Amino acid sequence: MRLSEIVGARVRDSDGNGLGTVVDVRFALTGDEGLTLAALLVSPRSSGSFLGYERSSVDAPALIARYLRWRHRGAFLVRWADVRRVGDGWVDVRDGYRRFAPALP
Repeated sequence: MRLSEIVGARVRDSDGNGLGTVVDVRFALTGDEGLTLAALLVSPRSSGSFLGYERSSVDAPALIARYLRWRHRGAFLVRWADVRRVGDGWVDVRDGYRRFAPALP
């Protein structure tokens, strides 16, 4: 699987209801294995990227940061372990998945 197959995919719950669009992914360092996919960042209102401004170590111009926070309000993380299936342009999450709040500027 390639990252380009996941970013931009529509996310659905177990009932087929749309939850939003995958706008980014999160990786975790796992010792000898290197990086593993840990979570998907889902935006319910926008399919565009955060342009990296959601990371707390990036100093964004205030107007851009404010606009991106507004544009992606309600964004949430879904753990990779909660992903049930990935298809062509869609991602299904399992029953009982949890939404985690991402760190935004």
